[in-house]
Amino acid sequence: MDFKKITYLRSFGVVATAICLAIFIKEPSWPTPDKLLIFATSVCLIFGQAKEMLKRFVPFVGLLLVYESFRGIVPKLNQHVNFMWMPDVDRLMFAGQLPTVWLQDRLWHGSVQWYDFVLYITYMLHFVLPLALAFVIWKTRESQYWRYMAAFLFVSFAGFLTYLLFPAAPPWMASNLGYIEPIERVSSHVWAALGIHDFPSVYNKIAPNPVAAVPSLHAAYSTLFAMFAIVLFKTRWRYLSIIYPAFIYFGTVYQGEHYLIDELLGGVYAVVAFFVAPHIVRGFMAGWKAIKHKVNKIIAQKR
Repeated sequence: MDFKKITYLRSFGVVATAICLAIFIKEPSWPTPDKLLIFATSVCLIFGQAKEMLKRFVPFVGLLLVYESFRGIVPKLNQHVNFMWMPDVDRLMFAGQLPTVWLQDRLWHGSVQWYDFVLYITYMLHFVLPLALAFVIWKTRESQYWRYMAAFLFVSFAGFLTYLLFPAAPPWMASNLGYIEPIERVSSHVWAALGIHDFPSVYNKIAPNPVAAVPSLHAAYSTLFAMFAIVLFKTRWRYLSIIYPAFIYFGTVYQGEHYLIDELLGGVYAVVAFFVAPHIVRGFMAGWKAIKHKVNKIIAQKR
């Protein structure tokens, strides 16, 4: 590629990155995978890494969007929504008290506080931090990149199968319908206070699944994030990654998005995915080599 074309692409990357940031600052919106991919492509153009980045991240983001589209059809396939199993387990663990109610009695005072913003902004990093770590692993621990991606995809589709077999309502929905005592969906108040809007994206056109509480993928993703950060990076600062899942586990229970059992099961799914991922990668690579061998053999025979 000639110098002039490289300069043009880098200049385009600078302009595109600035536009992305300007749009987000003017109209803050949920950082969904497709938006992050556009932003990441713009940044990578500046450093001449866009092509290599797209090879790795387009399949991942595409599969996440497929997963989300599958998740959106679950309520139509199984309408037997579970409302009481999760709060019953939470009460069993906490001497008859719902952790969400206990926390809101002490922390929610009818208006948004500074810690509500901290907890909800952390909640919004559901895709941002895992994808950011994917970039870091790609650039510094490339041999572990596909294991990392396989773990996230495994936990996502395992979650989808669970939602299909066991649709489960979150606390705020159970409260609205009278199944549990009144609680506040604190996240809705924070959302309004932040003035968040959604500019058009593929992700926003996908119908969400309101009964996908078990397991909590926020807990699963954040737990995987911390596990990979601790295992792959030997710096003493790696243990700070535990702060992310800690905020998620605490914040989603307090703000009425999940029961504690949802979070714990999300953590279990993450641990399973972490150890299963290497086997998935090895199996995929073996299958890919076998296919390539057969294709090459057919081509050779035709010659």
